[in-house]
Amino acid sequence: MLAGLAENPALPADLVDRLVAAPHRPFELACRPDLSGPQLDALIARDAHGVALSRHLPPQVRHRLAAHPDPSVRVALVISATPDERDLFERFTADPAPEVREQLAQCDHTPADLRARLAHDPAPGVRAALGQYWTAAPEPVRRVLLTDPEDGVRAAACATYFRRLPHPVPPADLVPALLADPLTRAGAAPHCDPDTTDLAGLAADPDPEVRRALATHPGLPAAIRDRLAADPRALVRLAVLARPDTPAAARAALHDSVTGPWEPPGEDVDEETAIEIEIDRFGAGAELRMLRLPWVTADPLPHLDSPHPVFRRAAAASTDLPAEARARLLADPDNEVALAAARSSSDPIDPVTAERLDRGHRPFKRMRWRPADAFPLPVQTLRRLAADPAPRMRLLALRDPDLPAALLERLAADPEERVRRAAASHPAHTPAAFRALLDDPSPSVHRAAAANPALPVEEMRARLDAAGL
Repeated sequence: MLAGLAENPALPADLVDRLVAAPHRPFELACRPDLSGPQLDALIARDAHGVALSRHLPPQVRHRLAAHPDPSVRVALVISATPDERDLFERFTADPAPEVREQLAQCDHTPADLRARLAHDPAPGVRAALGQYWTAAPEPVRRVLLTDPEDGVRAAACATYFRRLPHPVPPADLVPALLADPLTRAGAAPHCDPDTTDLAGLAADPDPEVRRALATHPGLPAAIRDRLAADPRALVRLAVLARPDTPAAARAALHDSVTGPWEPPGEDVDEETAIEIEIDRFGAGAELRMLRLPWVTADPLPHLDSPHPVFRRAAAASTDLPAEARARLLADPDNEVALAAARSSSDPIDPVTAERLDRGHRPFKRMRWRPADAFPLPVQTLRRLAADPAPRMRLLALRDPDLPAALLERLAADPEERVRRAAASHPAHTPAAFRALLDDPSPSVHRAAAANPALPVEEMRARLDAAGL
C-alpha cells in the first residue's frame, strides 16, 4: 500500500515527508515530479540509484549525481537522460566504468558525434553494444565495428538480430570477408552477390542460422531455394515459405511441415541435434504467427482466400483494399486476420465487430494493448460487459468514467483479482468503497487503491498513521 501512496500524484507534501522519513520507504517515491530539495537530499542519501532513474530531477541534482562514486547511479542517469543533456553525455564518454559507457552506446539520445567515439572504446562490450543498438550509424562507424579485431564486436555488428530497426546493410566490399568469418556469415548471407558467391556452400553450411539467412536472399536461384525448402530445420523452411517466388504447391507443403504433426528426426541424428530441431520447430510456430509479408500487403487481392491465415493477415494489413474485400476479411474466422483488416481501415469499426475482435484477441506474446484501445466500445456496451462471464471483458466496463455505482460496487468485489485491481483505479468510489479496497487481501489491489488520486486525503493520512509513519 505504501508503494501506491508513494506514486499517488495527489499525496500532500507533508505526507510525502512522512514517507521520505520511513525506514523502508517505497522505491516509487524517488520518481515523483514534486519532490523538494530537502526531500531529494534525504532520498539520495539512502537510494541514489532510484533517484537517478527519475526523469523529473532538476539539472543541478543530475549534475551532482553524475559525480556519484557508484557506477550504477551513473548508468541510471544515462537511462533517464534527455537529448538536450549533451554535457552529461560528453562527460560519460570518458567514464572510467565500462558499464556506463555501454549504456551510453545503447542510448538513442546520445549525440551522434559522441556515440561515434565509442567505436574506438577500449572495452569490447561497449563496441559490441554500439554495433547492436546503433543500427543507423554512419558507414565509417559501421566499417570500424565490422572489422573489429574482437570476435564479439564483429558478431554484434553483423548479426541476424539487432536491438533497433531497420537492420543495417554491410558495405558491399566487406561482404566477402564477412562471409568468410563464421561469426558474421549469417548476418552477411542475405547481402551477398549471387553471381560471385558459393551459394551451394552456404546452403550446406552447418550453421542453421546461415541457411535461414540465405533463404531470405531475394536473388536466390530456384535450385538453391528448393534445396533450402527441404532443410531439416523448420525456421529455414519458414523463411522459404515467406518468399514471394516460392510456388504455391511448395508453400502449402512448407506450411504443413511447420504446422503439422511433429515428426521426430531419424535415429541417424544425434540427441543434441534432435533437441535443437525440436526447439527450432517450436520457434517456427511462434515465428509464423508474427511473420511479416510486405509483398503480400503490397498486392493483397490474390491472397484474400489463401488457406494460410498468415497470408490473409498480411493482405488485410493493406490500406488499399476494396470495400468488399475488407468486409470479407473483417468477418474472417481467424481473429488476427479480422483485427488486421480493422487496424488498416480508415472507416470506423462498428461496435459489434469491435467487441468480437476484443473478445477473440489472444496475443501470442503478453501485452497490455487490446483491440478496445483502438476501437473504443460505446457506454451501453461497456455497462453490459460489467456482468460478462469473462473477467477480461468485465475489465472493459471500468473504462466508463460514469459507471453506475451499483456496477462499480460489484466490480470492486469481483472474485477475480485483476478486475478488483482495475476497479481500484476508478475515480468514482465512495470513501467506504476505498476503505474496502485498501483492506483487500491482494497487495496489487490495495496498491492500486492507494495510488488513486481520488482517494480522500483523510484516508491517506489514516493509513500512514496506522503504519506508524
